[in-house]
Amino acid sequence: MSSVTQVSNATWRPAAEAGDRNITALLLRAAQSHPDTGLRFCHGGATGEATFQSYPELLDESRRLLSGLRAQGGRAGAKVALLVESPREFISLFWACLLGGLVPCPLVPLRGDPERWSAQLAHVNQLLDRPLLIADETLAAELPAGADVTAVPLARLRGMAPAEDLHDAAPAELALLVLTSGSTGNSKAVMLSHGNLLASMVGKNGYHRLTADDTVLNWVSFDHVAALLECHMLPLYAGAQQVHVEAPVVLKDPLEFLRLISRHQVTVTFTPNFLLGLVNGMVDRLADADAEPVDLTRLRHIISGGEAVVCATGSAFLEHLAPYGLVPTALWPAFGMTETCAGSIYSTGFPGTDVGQEFANLGLPVEGLSIRIADDDNRPLPEGEVGELQLSGPMITAGYYNNSQATEDAFTADGWFRSGDLGRIDEGRLTLVGRSKDSVIVNGVNYYSHDIETALEQIDGVAKSYVAAFPTRAEGTDTEQLVIAFHAEVPDGDEAGLFRLVTAVRSTVVMHWGFRPSLVLPLPEAAFPKTSLGKIQRALMRKRLEAGGYDDRITAMSELTTRQLGGYTAPEGDTEWKLAALYAEMFDTTTDKISATASFFDLGGTSLDILRLRLHVEQRLGVADLQIVTVLTAPTVRALAAYIDADRTSGERPYDPVVPMQVSGTKTPLFCVHPGVGEVLVFVNLAKYFVADRPFYALRARGFNRGEKPFTSFAEMVDTYVHAIRARQPHGPYAVAGYSYGGAVAFEIAKVLESQGERVDFVGSFNLPPHIKNRMDELDFVETAANLALFLELINKKQSLDLPSQLRGLSRESQLQHFIDIAPADRLAELDLTAEKFAAWAELANGLTDLGRSYTPSGSTRFMTVLYAVPLRGTKEEWLANELRRWDDFTAEPVRYVDVPGEHYTLMGPQHVAAFQAILRREIDLAMSDGGVGTASRHSDGA
Repeated sequence: MSSVTQVSNATWRPAAEAGDRNITALLLRAAQSHPDTGLRFCHGGATGEATFQSYPELLDESRRLLSGLRAQGGRAGAKVALLVESPREFISLFWACLLGGLVPCPLVPLRGDPERWSAQLAHVNQLLDRPLLIADETLAAELPAGADVTAVPLARLRGMAPAEDLHDAAPAELALLVLTSGSTGNSKAVMLSHGNLLASMVGKNGYHRLTADDTVLNWVSFDHVAALLECHMLPLYAGAQQVHVEAPVVLKDPLEFLRLISRHQVTVTFTPNFLLGLVNGMVDRLADADAEPVDLTRLRHIISGGEAVVCATGSAFLEHLAPYGLVPTALWPAFGMTETCAGSIYSTGFPGTDVGQEFANLGLPVEGLSIRIADDDNRPLPEGEVGELQLSGPMITAGYYNNSQATEDAFTADGWFRSGDLGRIDEGRLTLVGRSKDSVIVNGVNYYSHDIETALEQIDGVAKSYVAAFPTRAEGTDTEQLVIAFHAEVPDGDEAGLFRLVTAVRSTVVMHWGFRPSLVLPLPEAAFPKTSLGKIQRALMRKRLEAGGYDDRITAMSELTTRQLGGYTAPEGDTEWKLAALYAEMFDTTTDKISATASFFDLGGTSLDILRLRLHVEQRLGVADLQIVTVLTAPTVRALAAYIDADRTSGERPYDPVVPMQVSGTKTPLFCVHPGVGEVLVFVNLAKYFVADRPFYALRARGFNRGEKPFTSFAEMVDTYVHAIRARQPHGPYAVAGYSYGGAVAFEIAKVLESQGERVDFVGSFNLPPHIKNRMDELDFVETAANLALFLELINKKQSLDLPSQLRGLSRESQLQHFIDIAPADRLAELDLTAEKFAAWAELANGLTDLGRSYTPSGSTRFMTVLYAVPLRGTKEEWLANELRRWDDFTAEPVRYVDVPGEHYTLMGPQHVAAFQAILRREIDLAMSDGGVGTASRHSDGA
């Protein structure tokens, strides 16, 4: 007997929807039948300000925006890309499209990555036949310069009278396009018709039983189909109340999820399993005497989808929150995809139906949906056997827009949709056991293996076509973990080279995807099983890993890492052990594996991790004023513990401009000078690629610490840095470089060192010409403060351009206070930045700008390497020809000009740092005798 399951869950629906032809009926009916109900938008956490929009107000606003869309040429059937982040603005614009028969497609901005963002926009532009792109004012101003698209600012749609004639779509008409996950150039657009969406609403509410008395909470962004359908359309369908909060509120403090439920008396919500695990680890804080009481008695159920529900995690969640009124049947594991209109299979029996299992089963399909398990030839399999989950029903997509091949591949010959998930059916209930697709799901987000593999293959030393990214999941963990296997092209026995490559791979994953792989494993070529077509069999590698097939290599790599980190030194004393526990938690290991002498950054820490560490140190060790630079200068457990245990009020710390970013490696150290803001955080991610290669030191401006006086002249700054460099490295050859403003400082440092009879074999300027006075003259105090605020991510690019003219007439105090007032509170907290500290930093940056105004280059150094990227204004070619080549006047030997990817502000950012470091390290090796290349061939022009 084949395992084809079709369940007719007792149909329950509002009587008024029986004749619905299209999804716009949901909004029209809600506005008419539930005029006092609507959407509450929370601006911050549970205690933050909230604004209310009734369903009639939503309808009115959407009709007005529809008039604006039509004024921009939008007609029924036209595609509209939505680049809008505010939940309220997004929802209003979304319904404006549907009311007019236009087809919306939500987009996500790729901030800080202009090249990938440009690629995404170009792909969407082609895929959707040059759609109308609507962006909120901030994003419209931030579109990457290389993107061949024009955005209509949302404000341009406003001020119109409500549209009267609404489009009456047929059920088969296309209603919505949703992009799949993946790299910017290969995402597909899932087509969802009005009929799909209506069938989905009926099916969902057969389980949910929502009424106008319910309140639904959503914290997920609207590019996720669960947010749009499960947490917005479904409550609209039932006339229920909605509460929307932006994702960072919950991700920053998972307990806000519970506080929001309590404060707004939520009855239904949604979350992936990973958040349940985060709440479990923090739930004891709910009992704090000062904490706001949490009441979960009205919460009827939590839909948990996007990734497997770990039974132990779910059960612990229910148990921990039972004292707060949570019913023992509140957690509903569920299955859904964009292609199935989100949730389409629900389990209402957890945890009773999952006793003894590691992962929860997913229950039974909604009304109208049939599911089956099939073999490789798409033949149905009996109950209990494992195969691919396939689905059929009116809520299933017809395919992918403008991609006939993907549509053909997604369906069997007899019309069943192929999910790509492996599962089995037991007594009609679905259990998933893996995936046939090459992807990894981490914290509910789908990441495609080929995306990161392509990025990793760009790293020098990683063999092309021998990189595999695949998931693993240790028993009891709350989400899948990422494994990266690769073949290293390093000489046999070169442990330092292999360790550097592993560090580079791990850092690139963090920069590219935002999380750390659980395992980075170098393997020989023979360990990569391939098909006859050369495709790596990732699923087979996962089986071998979980069966212990790579245990010997994992152990060998662990021992190599310990040796490269200087061996193991046990922590001593209470503070060291507490810090070791913190490090272990952050790097997914055990405390006994954290040596007291291992650097935070060698262990895998990034610039983002510094902020996390500061928060943990404050919470667990009671140190409220740990500065970022302290972590940079005291990165080991032992050094940081010594700082914490010392009496920090007994005196001021002496100023030392040298910040050791990483100190391993036997080659000549590199000294890098800060940009115009004076701080060195910009070098953190770059320095990680120099592990086991050459020490990397950054030079930080004077004036950040208590009692320090900023430099009074350019010459004083240069002399101070030269003295500090020689204290670390008494004699040459030297390697110095500087980013932006720091390029001129590095040039002057090289001149002084050469005048003292020392060799300087590498002098690098990162995208700065010799004449900086003109740029400095453009920056008055408020411009400098605005650039600093942008650098610190307190404001966006549009604000940095608009605010100086708006604030110029105010006092300095008022100007600075305005930046603090409009900055995100959580960002200020992360940086431990007060108005006083920001003012001091702005004054310091302005002082450095003043020094630059007085600077005129003169003399020469023996040689320079100029790494150039897209400038702040104009083209890269103009920048090179008219500005950068002026360095030719200040060197004895020909300058080497080297093209690097990215823009001025992003060349060392997450998206470009892997490529930049490879170029920089190559250029230093080329110039220095310790690089193995020598200096004879270095003079060729790299432009």
